[in-house]
Amino acid sequence: MDWDKLRIFHAVADAGSLTHAGDVLHLSQSAVSRQIRALEDSLGTTLFHRHARGLILTEQGELLFEATSSMVRKLDTTAARIRDSEEGVFGELKVTTTTGFGTLWLVPRLAKLYDRYPDLKIDLMLEERVLDLPMREADVAIRMKEPNQQDLIRRRLLNIRMRLYATPEYLERAGTPERVEDMGAHRLICQNPQTPQVSSGAVLSQMVLAQNMKSTLMVNNYFGVLQAVLSHVGIGVLPDYLSVDFPNLIRVLPDIQSGEVPVFLAFPEELRTSRRVAAFRDFVLEEIQSLRRQQTEEEIANPSVD
Repeated sequence: MDWDKLRIFHAVADAGSLTHAGDVLHLSQSAVSRQIRALEDSLGTTLFHRHARGLILTEQGELLFEATSSMVRKLDTTAARIRDSEEGVFGELKVTTTTGFGTLWLVPRLAKLYDRYPDLKIDLMLEERVLDLPMREADVAIRMKEPNQQDLIRRRLLNIRMRLYATPEYLERAGTPERVEDMGAHRLICQNPQTPQVSSGAVLSQMVLAQNMKSTLMVNNYFGVLQAVLSHVGIGVLPDYLSVDFPNLIRVLPDIQSGEVPVFLAFPEELRTSRRVAAFRDFVLEEIQSLRRQQTEEEIANPSVD
């Protein structure tokens, strides 16, 4: 098959329109249409259903689009490897992690990474859904559990725990609970236990909510929980790594915490030699080591019962 016609077919299938594909390819609509008709003639089949609102792939068109999508991913990977073989770290890197870890820990540290690699372009996707790394939905993932997909290189970064935190201002006004039963007199800020989140956090929230809470604030991500805590709204369920960046937060009921949550960094085996992936991995590992040192120093200065 003609590679140029396949490239044009892929653009049309992706855009769902001859006009939009022409804009992407810098070709006229008539030129795109001629190439699609020629491809259909060479294959002896119809690739698109045509109607007033655009184009829809036929069953045969879907088969071809699946093949061209695979070709595009492989070409993108090859192009990335070629670029990475040159000196320097630059180009696009697709990173995915959870909304909480991304907004609370990763994003505040990215300025240092950009200082080191100013030509790097990061596409950061924050969501609870686990993206498919082998299918290149992302290049690198930081996940709150060990990935189970095949052909992934994975590295355990750290273990985190969910704990209870509040501001000195809130505790001065509302009092400091001495036992978990005292939590009923306070306002708990947490994610709804039924929303997607690390299971340990949901378990801790359910345990505290069982204390007949008089008032609660449910937020669908930990960034919102943190903002409410910092605004002295109540006592929040938050990951322990925040104690380093927000040293003024006071840990409430230090003998209560969630089970350990493992944090893994993973990327496809085929990106093992990528300079961008290596640069990002090494940067994250350096920051994690710094976090561990600070947490150790904090534990020594403020010992508590685990």
